[in-house]
Amino acid sequence: MDILRILISVLLPPLGVFLKVGLGGAFWLNILLTLLGYLPGVIHAVYIIASR
Repeated sequence: MDILRILISVLLPPLGVFLKVGLGGAFWLNILLTLLGYLPGVIHAVYIIASR
């Protein structure tokens, strides 16, 4: 299941984080990082999915 979340995170980073943690702080941080640059959002999303 985590592989599917990682693939989703490459396309839409906030969606992958939302599927893993819900509407927590990590989700809002990921939206901010994705708005500042696509790559930081992807890196954060993969980190959140892989670490939890």
